[in-house]
Amino acid sequence: MSELTEVEKICTLALIHTPGVGSITIRQLISYCGGAEEVFQADYRKLIHIPGIGEKVVRAILSKESVGMAEKEFVSCSNTDTSLHFFTDPTYPARLKPLYDSPIVLYSRGNFDFNMARTVGIVGTRQISDYGKSVTETIIKELEPYHALVVSGLAFGVDITAHRACLKHNMPTVGVMASGLNVIYPSVHKKAASEMLGNGGLVTENALDTKPDFMRFPARNRIIAGLSDITIVVESARKGGSLITVEFAQNYHRDVYAVPGMLGSVHSEGCNFLIRDNKASIFTSVADMAVAMGWEQNGKDPEPVRPVQMQTSFEGFTQDEGQILALLKQKGNMQLDELAWQAGMHLNKLAALLLNLEFQGMIRSLPGKKYGLI
Repeated sequence: MSELTEVEKICTLALIHTPGVGSITIRQLISYCGGAEEVFQADYRKLIHIPGIGEKVVRAILSKESVGMAEKEFVSCSNTDTSLHFFTDPTYPARLKPLYDSPIVLYSRGNFDFNMARTVGIVGTRQISDYGKSVTETIIKELEPYHALVVSGLAFGVDITAHRACLKHNMPTVGVMASGLNVIYPSVHKKAASEMLGNGGLVTENALDTKPDFMRFPARNRIIAGLSDITIVVESARKGGSLITVEFAQNYHRDVYAVPGMLGSVHSEGCNFLIRDNKASIFTSVADMAVAMGWEQNGKDPEPVRPVQMQTSFEGFTQDEGQILALLKQKGNMQLDELAWQAGMHLNKLAALLLNLEFQGMIRSLPGKKYGLI
């Protein structure tokens, strides 16, 4: 998969800045237009006929106001040691790339590797009990020999307890934010967030100065779940953000563990519910979890996770995706028109499929509207 040019990166940021446009809509726009730059070059007639793109979004794109905002954002990132990880970049997290709703771009600060071999998400209530605090600190201490990256949300309660325990044990930890990197929320966690930059860091899909409004928290939770091999729920009420994170983790086919709590405790009602309904494995210790995951405590860093490599068979893909991959394997690099003719597909349908395969790290776009296997 080829890396985006600077112009394409700015245009991609401009789409993110466009009101009413999210990551799935951006995929739709790019797939129909052929690239982020081409979206802003398209006219009204082309844009309005793209499925799911309404009049309001079309007018916002045509105004091109977001392009100027994106240019300033791009410069601000360079001036604040903020890294941008676009979906085509080698630094983009391999665990997120195959997900249908993964962010188009991630902003990060700090010193860490998204693709460490073991990642553990730790989530839970903001109203943490003494029991929850003790369990969280014990989990972090027991994770230390396994060389895992700990992911959480920098929130009150379980999240910040996990981050601070990682700092104490010199373990890498990443805070996934519902705001932009210039807006630490809650503000009382600024000191911990600053300390995390030395061994870990901060990540978000939001522009630098974005405020943390209500709807950004569920979106943040999907990133926590997507970055984590395992999500551990320490304490949770029957409803709340932790259970939303669990739903995402299950949708992504990731392992979920819940810490059992005292019967009748409001803090543990959600965890006990997850265990009762077989939505999470019961957490008893990191050692037991490591056995279930096949982890070895060998004192050495295991191999990092790599992006999906080309397979010799195309199991797990749709029939249409498999047909495209088979054609590219048989004939090598192919032009878009030729591929559409050979596959017997309309260009709009083919463009959407090609973009999805690019997101999965299976193919790459080449100059001259050609495509090839990675």
